[in-house]
Amino acid sequence: MTNRTGTDRLPGEVSQSRCLTCQACGTEFGCDLFGNCWCAEEPAKLPMPAAGGDCLCRDCLRRAAAAHARATSM
Repeated sequence: MTNRTGTDRLPGEVSQSRCLTCQACGTEFGCDLFGNCWCAEEPAKLPMPAAGGDCLCRDCLRRAAAAHARATSM
C-alpha cells in the first residue's frame, strides 16, 4: 500500500525501517523504506489514500482489499 519510489539499496547503505501505527486500528508494525516490507508480499494492492493517509496493518489491509474487491465487482 505504501507508495515506494525504489527498492534497491546502494552498497553499504543501512536499512531504513520505520515503526508505523495502522491508521485504521492503531496497531504498531514495521516497514522497510526500501520495499522489503511484508505488504510487498500481499496479493492485495490498493492505491494510496487520496487524503494522504498512511499504511494499514496486515489485517486491516486484507479487510480493506476485500471491501474494495466487493465494491468494484458490482
